[in-house]
Amino acid sequence: VVVGRGSMKFYISARGIKKLTIPSSGGGGKGSPSAAAAAAPANPGRRIASRAVLPAALLLGLALPFLFVRVAFLVLESAAACSASSNDCFGWRFFGGNDAALLREELTRALLEAKVSDVGDRQGVESSVESFDELVKEVTSRRPDIKAFASKTKAMLTRMERKVHSAKKQESIYWHLASHGIPKGLHCLCLKLAEEYAVNAIARSRLPPPQYFPHLADPHYHHVVLITDNVLAASVVISSTVQNSAKPEKLVFHVVTDKKTYTAMHAWFAINPIRLAVVEVKGLHQYDWSQEVNIRVKEMIDFHRLLWKHFYRNLKEEYLDEAEQKYVEALSPSNLYLLNHLRVFIPELFPDLNKVVFLDDDLIVQRDLSPLWELNLEGKGVGAVVNSWCGDDCCPGRQYKDYLNFSHPTISSNFDSDRCAWLYGLNVFDLEAWRRSNLTRNYLNWLKKSLNSGLTLWIPGVLPPALIAFEGQVHPIDPSWHLAGLGHRFPDTQGRLAEAAAVIHFSGPAKPWLEIGSPEVRSLWYRHLNPSNKFIRKCRITG
Repeated sequence: VVVGRGSMKFYISARGIKKLTIPSSGGGGKGSPSAAAAAAPANPGRRIASRAVLPAALLLGLALPFLFVRVAFLVLESAAACSASSNDCFGWRFFGGNDAALLREELTRALLEAKVSDVGDRQGVESSVESFDELVKEVTSRRPDIKAFASKTKAMLTRMERKVHSAKKQESIYWHLASHGIPKGLHCLCLKLAEEYAVNAIARSRLPPPQYFPHLADPHYHHVVLITDNVLAASVVISSTVQNSAKPEKLVFHVVTDKKTYTAMHAWFAINPIRLAVVEVKGLHQYDWSQEVNIRVKEMIDFHRLLWKHFYRNLKEEYLDEAEQKYVEALSPSNLYLLNHLRVFIPELFPDLNKVVFLDDDLIVQRDLSPLWELNLEGKGVGAVVNSWCGDDCCPGRQYKDYLNFSHPTISSNFDSDRCAWLYGLNVFDLEAWRRSNLTRNYLNWLKKSLNSGLTLWIPGVLPPALIAFEGQVHPIDPSWHLAGLGHRFPDTQGRLAEAAAVIHFSGPAKPWLEIGSPEVRSLWYRHLNPSNKFIRKCRITG
Protein backbone atom coordinates (compact mmCIF):
# COMPACT_ATOMS: atom_id res chain seq x y z
CA VAL A 1 0.00 0.00 0.00
CA VAL A 2 1.32 3.41 -0.90
CA VAL A 3 0.17 6.37 1.16
CA GLY A 4 1.35 9.81 0.31
CA ARG A 5 0.56 13.32 -0.43
CA GLY A 6 2.57 15.81 -2.27
CA SER A 7 6.19 14.90 -2.53
CA MET A 8 6.38 12.47 0.50
CA LYS A 9 5.15 8.84 0.21
CA PHE A 10 5.02 5.91 2.73
CA TYR A 11 5.21 2.31 1.47
CA ILE A 12 3.27 0.12 3.94
CA SER A 13 3.10 -3.64 3.91
CA ALA A 14 1.79 -6.27 6.35
CA ARG A 15 5.18 -6.27 8.10
CA GLY A 16 5.20 -2.54 8.74
CA ILE A 17 6.64 0.54 7.18
CA LYS A 18 8.98 -0.52 4.42
CA LYS A 19 10.41 2.77 3.28
CA LEU A 20 9.92 6.49 3.13
CA THR A 21 10.60 8.28 -0.12
CA ILE A 22 11.30 11.99 -0.39
CA PRO A 23 11.73 12.88 -4.03
CA SER A 24 14.34 15.35 -5.07
CA SER A 25 13.27 18.76 -6.30
CA GLY A 26 14.34 18.12 -9.83
CA GLY A 27 12.62 14.80 -10.66
CA GLY A 28 9.23 13.34 -11.90
CA GLY A 29 5.78 14.49 -11.72
CA LYS A 30 3.77 15.30 -8.71
CA GLY A 31 2.53 12.22 -6.88
CA SER A 32 3.77 9.80 -9.58
CA PRO A 33 4.97 6.39 -8.28
CA SER A 34 7.30 5.99 -11.18
CA ALA A 35 8.87 9.23 -10.32
CA ALA A 36 9.35 8.13 -6.69
CA ALA A 37 10.78 4.82 -7.82
CA ALA A 38 13.12 6.56 -10.13
CA ALA A 39 14.22 8.96 -7.47
CA ALA A 40 14.88 6.32 -4.84
CA PRO A 41 18.01 4.78 -6.32
CA ALA A 42 19.43 8.19 -7.00
CA ASN A 43 19.26 9.17 -3.26
CA PRO A 44 20.00 6.07 -1.12
CA GLY A 45 21.03 8.20 1.91
CA ARG A 46 17.51 9.43 2.39
CA ARG A 47 16.11 5.96 3.13
CA ILE A 48 15.99 5.01 6.88
CA ALA A 49 15.58 1.38 7.87
CA SER A 50 12.93 1.07 10.61
CA ARG A 51 14.24 -2.28 11.79
CA ALA A 52 17.37 -0.57 13.26
CA VAL A 53 15.54 2.36 14.91
CA LEU A 54 13.21 0.56 17.29
CA PRO A 55 15.73 -2.00 18.66
CA ALA A 56 18.30 0.77 19.14
CA ALA A 57 15.80 2.93 21.05
CA LEU A 58 14.74 -0.05 23.13
CA LEU A 59 18.37 -0.96 23.89
CA LEU A 60 19.20 2.59 24.89
CA GLY A 61 16.14 2.71 27.14
CA LEU A 62 17.31 -0.39 28.95
CA ALA A 63 21.02 0.51 29.12
CA LEU A 64 20.82 4.16 30.18
CA PRO A 65 19.53 3.51 33.74
CA PHE A 66 22.27 0.94 34.35
CA LEU A 67 24.86 3.32 32.95
CA PHE A 68 23.62 6.12 35.17
CA VAL A 69 23.80 3.94 38.28
CA ARG A 70 27.29 2.77 37.35
CA VAL A 71 28.54 6.32 36.85
CA ALA A 72 27.04 7.34 40.20
CA PHE A 73 28.90 4.52 41.94
CA LEU A 74 32.13 5.49 40.24
CA VAL A 75 31.75 9.09 41.36
CA LEU A 76 31.10 8.10 44.98
CA GLU A 77 34.03 5.68 45.04
CA SER A 78 36.33 8.30 43.54
CA ALA A 79 35.24 10.86 46.11
CA ALA A 80 36.01 8.45 48.98
CA ALA A 81 39.39 7.55 47.51
CA CYS A 82 40.22 11.21 46.98
CA SER A 83 39.55 12.04 50.61
CA ALA A 84 42.03 9.32 51.64
CA SER A 85 44.77 9.93 49.10
CA SER A 86 45.41 12.54 46.47
CA ASN A 87 46.90 9.86 44.23
CA ASP A 88 43.46 8.22 43.71
CA CYS A 89 41.68 11.35 42.55
CA PHE A 90 42.03 10.86 38.82
CA GLY A 91 38.65 9.22 38.37
CA TRP A 92 36.96 11.75 40.52
CA ARG A 93 38.40 14.67 38.64
CA PHE A 94 37.59 12.95 35.36
CA PHE A 95 33.91 12.98 36.31
CA GLY A 96 33.75 16.60 37.24
CA GLY A 97 36.39 17.16 39.93
CA ASN A 98 36.38 17.10 43.73
CA ASP A 99 35.49 20.62 44.77
CA ALA A 100 36.35 19.99 48.44
CA ALA A 101 39.78 18.57 47.61
CA LEU A 102 40.56 21.37 45.19
CA LEU A 103 39.43 23.93 47.75
CA ARG A 104 41.58 22.33 50.40
CA GLU A 105 44.63 22.31 48.17
CA GLU A 106 44.10 25.88 47.11
CA LEU A 107 43.56 27.05 50.70
CA THR A 108 46.67 25.22 51.87
CA ARG A 109 48.71 26.76 49.11
CA ALA A 110 47.33 30.20 49.90
CA LEU A 111 48.14 29.84 53.62
CA LEU A 112 51.69 28.77 52.81
CA GLU A 113 52.16 31.64 50.40
CA ALA A 114 50.57 34.22 52.73
CA LYS A 115 53.60 36.05 54.09
CA VAL A 116 53.67 39.28 56.01
CA SER A 117 56.70 41.50 55.80
CA ASP A 118 58.61 42.48 58.91
CA VAL A 119 57.33 46.02 58.64
CA GLY A 120 53.73 45.13 57.93
CA ASP A 121 53.61 42.15 60.25
CA ARG A 122 52.49 44.06 63.30
CA GLN A 123 50.10 46.23 61.29
CA GLY A 124 48.50 43.20 59.65
CA VAL A 125 48.13 41.45 62.96
CA GLU A 126 46.75 44.49 64.72
CA SER A 127 44.19 45.16 61.98
CA SER A 128 43.04 41.54 61.75
CA VAL A 129 39.69 40.38 62.95
CA GLU A 130 39.39 39.49 66.62
CA SER A 131 37.49 36.21 66.42
CA PHE A 132 36.58 33.42 64.06
CA ASP A 133 32.93 34.56 64.03
CA GLU A 134 34.02 37.97 62.77
CA LEU A 135 36.14 36.32 60.13
CA VAL A 136 33.21 34.22 58.88
CA LYS A 137 30.95 37.27 58.85
CA GLU A 138 33.45 39.29 56.83
CA VAL A 139 34.03 36.47 54.37
CA THR A 140 30.31 35.88 53.77
CA SER A 141 29.55 39.59 53.37
CA ARG A 142 32.46 40.68 51.16
CA ARG A 143 33.17 37.32 49.47
CA PRO A 144 36.93 37.82 49.06
CA ASP A 145 39.08 35.45 47.03
CA ILE A 146 40.84 32.52 48.61
CA LYS A 147 44.16 34.37 49.04
CA ALA A 148 42.52 37.23 50.91
CA PHE A 149 40.75 34.73 53.17
CA ALA A 150 44.01 32.89 53.85
CA SER A 151 45.83 36.13 54.64
CA LYS A 152 43.16 37.28 57.09
CA THR A 153 43.04 33.86 58.74
CA LYS A 154 46.78 33.75 59.16
CA ALA A 155 46.86 37.28 60.59
CA MET A 156 44.12 36.43 63.07
CA LEU A 157 45.86 33.24 64.22
CA THR A 158 49.22 35.02 64.51
CA ARG A 159 47.69 37.72 66.65
CA MET A 160 45.96 35.23 68.92
CA GLU A 161 49.14 33.18 69.23
CA ARG A 162 51.11 36.23 70.29
CA LYS A 163 48.48 37.19 72.84
CA VAL A 164 48.45 33.71 74.37
CA HIS A 165 52.25 33.58 74.48
CA SER A 166 52.45 37.02 76.09
CA ALA A 167 49.76 36.16 78.63
CA LYS A 168 51.59 32.98 79.64
CA LYS A 169 54.85 34.86 80.13
CA GLN A 170 53.19 37.60 82.15
CA GLU A 171 51.41 35.03 84.28
CA SER A 172 54.74 33.35 84.92
CA ILE A 173 56.34 36.66 85.93
CA TYR A 174 53.49 37.51 88.31
CA TRP A 175 53.58 34.01 89.73
CA HIS A 176 57.27 34.32 90.52
CA LEU A 177 56.74 37.73 92.08
CA ALA A 178 54.12 36.17 94.34
CA SER A 179 56.60 33.47 95.34
CA HIS A 180 58.94 36.10 96.80
CA GLY A 181 56.44 37.41 99.32
CA ILE A 182 56.18 36.54 103.00
CA PRO A 183 52.73 35.32 104.03
CA LYS A 184 51.04 37.35 106.72
CA GLY A 185 50.82 34.29 108.93
CA LEU A 186 54.59 33.74 108.92
CA HIS A 187 55.24 37.41 109.60
CA CYS A 188 52.78 37.30 112.48
CA LEU A 189 54.43 34.18 113.88
CA CYS A 190 57.87 35.79 114.00
CA LEU A 191 56.49 38.90 115.72
CA LYS A 192 54.57 36.88 118.32
CA LEU A 193 57.59 34.69 119.06
CA ALA A 194 59.92 37.67 119.35
CA GLU A 195 57.49 39.22 121.81
CA GLU A 196 57.36 35.94 123.74
CA TYR A 197 61.16 35.84 123.84
CA ALA A 198 61.17 39.28 125.45
CA VAL A 199 58.59 38.57 128.16
CA ASN A 200 58.87 34.83 128.84
CA ALA A 201 61.91 33.39 130.58
CA ILE A 202 61.14 29.90 129.26
CA ALA A 203 61.42 31.23 125.69
CA ARG A 204 64.93 32.42 126.56
CA SER A 205 66.08 29.17 128.14
CA ARG A 206 69.27 27.62 126.82
CA LEU A 207 69.11 25.42 123.75
CA PRO A 208 69.95 22.69 124.18
CA PRO A 209 69.80 22.29 127.95
CA PRO A 210 73.28 22.07 129.53
CA GLN A 211 73.09 18.30 130.05
CA TYR A 212 72.98 17.81 126.26
CA PHE A 213 75.99 19.98 125.42
CA PRO A 214 78.34 16.97 125.03
CA HIS A 215 76.07 15.59 122.32
CA LEU A 216 76.76 18.57 120.05
CA ALA A 217 80.18 17.28 119.03
CA ASP A 218 79.83 13.57 119.75
CA PRO A 219 80.47 11.57 116.51
CA HIS A 220 78.31 8.70 117.78
CA TYR A 221 75.19 10.79 117.30
CA HIS A 222 73.43 11.58 114.02
CA HIS A 223 74.03 15.25 113.28
CA VAL A 224 71.61 17.14 111.04
CA VAL A 225 72.39 20.66 109.78
CA LEU A 226 69.57 23.04 108.89
CA ILE A 227 70.33 26.60 107.68
CA THR A 228 67.17 28.71 107.55
CA ASP A 229 65.35 31.85 108.63
CA ASN A 230 61.89 30.26 108.39
CA VAL A 231 60.64 29.19 111.82
CA LEU A 232 57.66 27.22 110.56
CA ALA A 233 59.70 25.40 107.89
CA ALA A 234 62.37 24.41 110.40
CA SER A 235 59.68 23.08 112.73
CA VAL A 236 58.20 20.88 109.97
CA VAL A 237 61.58 19.48 108.92
CA ILE A 238 62.59 18.58 112.47
CA SER A 239 59.23 17.18 113.56
CA SER A 240 58.87 15.03 110.41
CA THR A 241 62.42 13.71 110.83
CA VAL A 242 61.85 12.76 114.46
CA GLN A 243 58.44 11.18 113.79
CA ASN A 244 59.89 8.84 111.17
CA SER A 245 63.17 8.06 112.90
CA ALA A 246 63.86 4.59 114.25
CA LYS A 247 66.29 6.10 116.78
CA PRO A 248 65.14 9.67 117.52
CA GLU A 249 67.25 9.78 120.70
CA LYS A 250 70.38 9.76 118.51
CA LEU A 251 69.36 12.80 116.47
CA VAL A 252 71.09 16.14 117.04
CA PHE A 253 69.78 19.10 115.02
CA HIS A 254 71.98 22.14 114.41
CA VAL A 255 69.77 25.05 113.31
CA VAL A 256 71.72 28.01 111.91
CA THR A 257 69.83 31.26 111.35
CA ASP A 258 70.46 34.99 110.96
CA LYS A 259 70.38 37.64 113.65
CA LYS A 260 66.92 39.01 112.89
CA THR A 261 65.28 35.56 113.12
CA TYR A 262 67.30 34.22 116.02
CA THR A 263 64.94 35.30 118.85
CA ALA A 264 61.84 33.89 117.12
CA MET A 265 63.60 30.63 116.21
CA HIS A 266 64.98 30.20 119.72
CA ALA A 267 61.64 30.96 121.37
CA TRP A 268 59.78 28.43 119.19
CA PHE A 269 62.00 25.45 120.06
CA ALA A 270 62.31 26.52 123.71
CA ILE A 271 58.52 26.67 124.15
CA ASN A 272 57.89 23.62 121.94
CA PRO A 273 60.71 21.19 122.81
CA ILE A 274 61.25 18.14 120.59
CA ARG A 275 60.91 14.90 122.51
CA LEU A 276 64.01 12.70 122.66
CA ALA A 277 66.02 14.65 120.02
CA VAL A 278 68.45 17.47 120.73
CA VAL A 279 67.99 20.86 119.02
CA GLU A 280 70.63 23.59 118.93
CA VAL A 281 69.69 27.06 117.63
CA LYS A 282 72.55 29.38 116.80
CA GLY A 283 72.68 32.76 115.07
CA LEU A 284 75.44 33.81 112.70
CA HIS A 285 76.33 36.62 115.07
CA GLN A 286 77.22 34.02 117.71
CA TYR A 287 79.97 32.35 115.65
CA ASP A 288 83.52 33.31 116.45
CA TRP A 289 85.02 33.02 113.01
CA SER A 290 88.54 33.95 112.10
CA GLN A 291 89.21 37.09 110.10
CA GLU A 292 90.12 34.96 107.08
CA VAL A 293 86.77 33.16 107.08
CA ASN A 294 84.89 36.44 107.48
CA ILE A 295 86.69 37.89 104.46
CA ARG A 296 85.93 34.83 102.34
CA VAL A 297 82.25 34.91 103.28
CA LYS A 298 82.04 38.59 102.39
CA GLU A 299 83.76 37.99 99.04
CA MET A 300 81.31 35.20 98.25
CA ILE A 301 78.26 37.36 98.96
CA ASP A 302 79.70 40.30 97.00
CA PHE A 303 80.29 38.02 94.03
CA HIS A 304 76.74 36.66 93.99
CA ARG A 305 75.38 40.18 94.24
CA LEU A 306 77.46 41.28 91.25
CA LEU A 307 76.39 38.23 89.26
CA TRP A 308 72.74 38.89 90.02
CA LYS A 309 72.97 42.54 88.99
CA HIS A 310 74.85 41.67 85.78
CA PHE A 311 72.27 39.08 84.86
CA TYR A 312 69.38 41.42 85.69
CA ARG A 313 70.77 44.21 83.52
CA ASN A 314 71.23 41.92 80.54
CA LEU A 315 67.79 40.41 80.90
CA LYS A 316 66.11 43.80 81.30
CA GLU A 317 67.32 44.80 77.85
CA GLU A 318 65.25 42.03 76.29
CA TYR A 319 61.51 41.88 76.02
CA LEU A 320 59.98 40.29 79.05
CA ASP A 321 58.11 37.90 76.79
CA GLU A 322 61.39 36.46 75.56
CA ALA A 323 62.71 35.60 79.03
CA GLU A 324 62.98 31.90 79.63
CA GLN A 325 61.53 30.32 82.75
CA LYS A 326 64.87 29.35 84.24
CA TYR A 327 66.18 32.91 83.81
CA VAL A 328 63.21 34.31 85.69
CA GLU A 329 63.83 31.85 88.51
CA ALA A 330 67.51 32.81 88.52
CA LEU A 331 66.56 36.40 89.41
CA SER A 332 64.92 35.33 92.66
CA PRO A 333 66.11 37.48 95.59
CA SER A 334 66.82 34.25 97.48
CA ASN A 335 69.90 33.87 95.27
CA LEU A 336 71.38 36.87 97.08
CA TYR A 337 70.65 35.64 100.57
CA LEU A 338 73.64 34.67 102.70
CA LEU A 339 72.03 31.63 104.31
CA ASN A 340 71.44 29.99 100.92
CA HIS A 341 75.15 30.13 100.06
CA LEU A 342 76.49 29.43 103.52
CA ARG A 343 76.34 25.64 103.07
CA VAL A 344 79.78 25.72 101.42
CA PHE A 345 81.17 26.91 104.79
CA ILE A 346 79.68 24.06 106.85
CA PRO A 347 83.18 22.67 107.67
CA GLU A 348 84.01 26.08 109.18
CA LEU A 349 80.65 26.28 110.98
CA PHE A 350 81.17 22.86 112.63
CA PRO A 351 84.89 22.26 113.02
CA ASP A 352 84.33 19.44 115.55
CA LEU A 353 82.05 17.34 113.31
CA ASN A 354 83.18 14.81 110.70
CA LYS A 355 79.93 13.69 109.07
CA VAL A 356 76.57 15.45 108.83
CA VAL A 357 73.33 15.22 106.88
CA PHE A 358 72.29 18.53 105.36
CA LEU A 359 68.56 19.25 104.93
CA ASP A 360 66.92 22.19 103.18
CA ASP A 361 64.04 23.88 104.97
CA ASP A 362 61.51 23.29 102.16
CA LEU A 363 61.15 19.53 102.54
CA ILE A 364 59.51 16.90 104.71
CA VAL A 365 60.96 13.57 105.82
CA GLN A 366 58.88 10.41 105.37
CA ARG A 367 61.38 7.65 106.24
CA ASP A 368 64.06 6.88 108.73
CA LEU A 369 67.28 8.68 107.73
CA SER A 370 69.59 6.63 109.99
CA PRO A 371 71.14 4.61 107.10
CA LEU A 372 72.56 7.83 105.62
CA TRP A 373 75.15 8.10 108.38
CA GLU A 374 76.31 4.57 107.57
CA LEU A 375 76.88 5.29 103.86
CA ASN A 376 80.38 4.87 102.52
CA LEU A 377 81.06 7.86 100.26
CA GLU A 378 84.33 6.26 99.07
CA GLY A 379 86.46 9.19 100.11
CA LYS A 380 84.29 11.86 98.43
CA GLY A 381 83.01 14.93 100.19
CA VAL A 382 79.37 14.96 99.07
CA GLY A 383 76.69 12.29 98.81
CA ALA A 384 73.71 13.28 96.66
CA VAL A 385 70.98 11.94 94.44
CA VAL A 386 72.10 12.42 90.85
CA ASN A 387 68.97 11.45 88.95
CA SER A 388 65.72 11.52 90.87
CA TRP A 389 63.10 9.06 89.58
CA CYS A 390 63.80 9.67 85.90
CA GLY A 391 65.36 6.36 84.94
CA ASP A 392 68.34 6.38 82.63
CA ASP A 393 67.55 9.86 81.28
CA CYS A 394 68.12 13.09 83.14
CA CYS A 395 65.07 14.73 84.63
CA PRO A 396 63.85 17.75 82.63
CA GLY A 397 65.86 20.87 83.36
CA ARG A 398 68.52 19.02 85.38
CA GLN A 399 71.41 18.74 82.98
CA TYR A 400 74.62 20.70 83.21
CA LYS A 401 73.60 22.74 80.16
CA ASP A 402 70.61 24.04 82.15
CA TYR A 403 72.92 25.67 84.69
CA LEU A 404 76.22 26.39 82.97
CA ASN A 405 77.15 28.47 79.93
CA PHE A 406 78.62 26.00 77.44
CA SER A 407 79.24 28.72 74.89
CA HIS A 408 82.17 29.74 77.08
CA PRO A 409 85.33 27.72 76.35
CA THR A 410 86.19 27.37 80.04
CA ILE A 411 82.98 25.45 80.60
CA SER A 412 82.76 23.54 77.33
CA SER A 413 86.32 22.24 77.65
CA ASN A 414 85.89 20.92 81.20
CA PHE A 415 82.33 19.62 81.46
CA ASP A 416 79.78 17.52 79.58
CA SER A 417 76.64 19.49 78.71
CA ASP A 418 74.38 16.40 78.77
CA ARG A 419 75.52 15.21 82.15
CA CYS A 420 72.87 14.94 84.87
CA ALA A 421 73.15 17.43 87.73
CA TRP A 422 73.05 16.23 91.33
CA LEU A 423 70.50 17.60 93.75
CA TYR A 424 70.90 19.95 96.69
CA GLY A 425 68.47 19.57 99.61
CA LEU A 426 69.27 16.16 101.07
CA ASN A 427 73.02 15.64 101.17
CA VAL A 428 75.52 13.65 103.17
CA PHE A 429 78.66 15.69 103.84
CA ASP A 430 81.86 13.91 104.78
CA LEU A 431 83.55 16.92 106.36
CA GLU A 432 86.89 15.14 106.72
CA ALA A 433 87.03 14.44 102.97
CA TRP A 434 85.75 17.97 102.33
CA ARG A 435 88.59 19.53 104.31
CA ARG A 436 91.12 17.15 102.79
CA SER A 437 90.06 18.10 99.23
CA ASN A 438 89.72 21.77 100.19
CA LEU A 439 86.36 22.06 98.42
CA THR A 440 85.54 25.44 99.94
CA ARG A 441 88.69 27.03 98.55
CA ASN A 442 88.05 25.42 95.16
CA TYR A 443 84.55 26.92 95.23
CA LEU A 444 85.93 30.41 95.94
CA ASN A 445 88.56 30.02 93.19
CA TRP A 446 85.82 29.31 90.65
CA LEU A 447 84.01 32.45 91.78
CA LYS A 448 87.13 34.44 90.95
CA LYS A 449 87.40 32.75 87.54
CA SER A 450 83.81 33.68 86.81
CA LEU A 451 84.48 37.27 87.85
CA ASN A 452 87.53 37.44 85.58
CA SER A 453 85.53 36.00 82.66
CA GLY A 454 82.85 38.67 82.87
CA LEU A 455 80.36 36.77 85.07
CA THR A 456 79.29 34.57 82.17
CA LEU A 457 80.19 31.03 83.32
CA TRP A 458 76.81 30.18 84.87
CA ILE A 459 73.41 31.58 85.66
CA PRO A 460 72.71 32.90 89.18
CA GLY A 461 71.85 30.28 91.76
CA VAL A 462 73.14 28.11 94.57
CA LEU A 463 73.72 24.92 92.58
CA PRO A 464 75.66 26.06 89.45
CA PRO A 465 78.94 27.01 91.18
CA ALA A 466 78.69 23.90 93.37
CA LEU A 467 78.41 21.69 90.27
CA ILE A 468 81.74 23.07 89.12
CA ALA A 469 83.58 23.28 92.44
CA PHE A 470 82.58 19.80 93.63
CA GLU A 471 83.38 18.09 90.33
CA GLY A 472 84.67 14.59 91.01
CA GLN A 473 83.73 14.80 94.71
CA VAL A 474 80.07 13.73 94.54
CA HIS A 475 79.08 10.16 95.39
CA PRO A 476 75.64 9.16 93.98
CA ILE A 477 73.11 7.75 96.42
CA ASP A 478 69.88 5.87 95.74
CA PRO A 479 67.21 8.05 94.06
CA SER A 480 64.55 6.87 96.51
CA TRP A 481 66.12 9.09 99.16
CA HIS A 482 65.22 12.37 97.48
CA LEU A 483 62.25 13.40 95.33
CA ALA A 484 62.63 17.00 94.17
CA GLY A 485 60.60 19.41 92.06
CA LEU A 486 57.37 19.64 94.07
CA GLY A 487 57.72 23.42 94.28
CA HIS A 488 57.01 24.03 90.63
CA ARG A 489 53.67 25.11 89.24
CA PHE A 490 52.51 21.80 87.87
CA PRO A 491 54.56 19.07 89.52
CA ASP A 492 54.35 15.95 87.37
CA THR A 493 55.32 13.74 90.26
CA GLN A 494 52.98 10.80 90.69
CA GLY A 495 51.41 10.14 94.05
CA ARG A 496 53.05 6.74 94.46
CA LEU A 497 56.50 8.29 93.97
CA ALA A 498 55.82 10.92 96.62
CA GLU A 499 54.67 8.27 99.04
CA ALA A 500 57.71 6.05 98.44
CA ALA A 501 60.38 8.77 98.71
CA ALA A 502 62.30 9.20 101.95
CA VAL A 503 62.31 12.96 101.47
CA ILE A 504 60.01 15.04 99.28
CA HIS A 505 61.52 18.38 98.40
CA PHE A 506 59.48 21.44 97.44
CA SER A 507 62.29 22.80 95.29
CA GLY A 508 61.03 25.60 93.08
CA PRO A 509 59.21 28.88 93.71
CA ALA A 510 55.93 27.40 94.99
CA LYS A 511 56.87 26.71 98.58
CA PRO A 512 54.27 24.79 100.61
CA TRP A 513 53.63 27.74 102.94
CA LEU A 514 52.62 29.91 99.96
CA GLU A 515 49.12 29.91 98.50
CA ILE A 516 50.40 29.60 94.93
CA GLY A 517 51.40 25.98 95.48
CA SER A 518 49.36 22.98 94.45
CA PRO A 519 46.74 22.15 97.14
CA GLU A 520 47.43 18.42 96.87
CA VAL A 521 51.14 18.95 97.44
CA ARG A 522 50.69 21.53 100.19
CA SER A 523 48.53 19.14 102.18
CA LEU A 524 51.55 16.82 102.54
CA TRP A 525 53.38 19.62 104.33
CA TYR A 526 50.58 21.02 106.49
CA ARG A 527 49.81 17.69 108.12
CA HIS A 528 53.05 18.11 110.09
CA LEU A 529 51.79 21.30 111.74
CA ASN A 530 50.01 21.28 115.06
CA PRO A 531 46.80 23.31 114.57
CA SER A 532 46.22 23.43 118.33
CA ASN A 533 49.43 25.38 118.95
CA LYS A 534 48.51 28.78 120.35
CA PHE A 535 50.84 30.68 118.03
CA ILE A 536 49.54 28.79 114.99
CA ARG A 537 45.97 29.65 116.02
CA LYS A 538 46.72 33.31 116.79
CA CYS A 539 48.33 33.83 113.39
CA ARG A 540 45.64 31.77 111.60
CA ILE A 541 48.10 29.55 109.80
CA THR A 542 46.07 26.90 108.03
CA GLY A 543 46.61 24.72 104.98
